[in-house]
Amino acid sequence: MRRMMVALIALVLLALPAAHAVQPDEIMADPAKEARARELSRELRCMVCQNQSIDDSDAPLARDLRLLVRERIGAGDSNSQVLDFLVARYGEFVLLKPRFELQTLVLWLLGPLLLIGGGVALWLQIRRRAKNGVDVPLSPLTPDEQAKLRALMSDEAKSS
Repeated sequence: MRRMMVALIALVLLALPAAHAVQPDEIMADPAKEARARELSRELRCMVCQNQSIDDSDAPLARDLRLLVRERIGAGDSNSQVLDFLVARYGEFVLLKPRFELQTLVLWLLGPLLLIGGGVALWLQIRRRAKNGVDVPLSPLTPDEQAKLRALMSDEAKSS
């Protein structure tokens, strides 16, 4: 009985990520339009949750946005028209993946530039260390240092 319960819990936990917040009363009758609405819903940010799409969010605002997307699709708008309408109404923040425009150029280029800059800095540091390691010759031990070394090594040999 216990194994069956553990298996049932594991099955429920595996099925959780597949669950969506779309309610049955939101689903459109036309499967093609519903597929478009789901695709658009995955691209739009929930303004309450902020790191979830409206397709995955249970927030009331996400529900309102899902209904608005379906309403616009039902009115005959294309995907880009729906997105443009929502961006005009809520701003670029509503998009989970910002558009590549002049205003979002920093968002798109900052990551790669930091990665390239870090690689160049690492390369320069390795080059500098290699150069410094080769140029610094090791000086031989002085007679005093050799005597101290012999004394330390003989003390270690006696204690072992």
